[in-house]
Amino acid sequence: MQRLIDAVEYGADFFVEEITIRAIVFDNSDDVTVWATTIFDQQLYFFHLGLPFASLDVMLRQAGERAGELQEEVAEALAEAPRPCLIEYTSEERVPVELPGLALKLSFTYPADEDEFLEEDDEDSPEDSEERAAADNVFYLEGIYRRLDA
Repeated sequence: MQRLIDAVEYGADFFVEEITIRAIVFDNSDDVTVWATTIFDQQLYFFHLGLPFASLDVMLRQAGERAGELQEEVAEALAEAPRPCLIEYTSEERVPVELPGLALKLSFTYPADEDEFLEEDDEDSPEDSEERAAADNVFYLEGIYRRLDA
């Protein structure tokens, strides 16, 4: 599976559809990160999406019959789970969350600052490379749209 960040020209305005949530990550901030896949140019891509909790709730309401269950699960995780917290949807028991008829307008984050990951004299470690790659693959949500013909 390819990274969406590698397929889209930096700074371009674009939408994604056929979104499937694979995980929801709560850290110590007021935002949440969604790990998701999408079909873009007829290929499957993976991306991270940073968004406020209220937008996550709007997205989960579009999950059809699972909406109520998912909203309860997220509320419970927010209230009781230690931070950071990961809710995965990657197994037969916890299937990925499809968002039919939903389109998301995404925006790019700023490129990761090399100094954030490395001191001047340090070597690049595998952990630094993974952290930098994750930071470079995060988009922010600009808008949530519903297809009227869906």
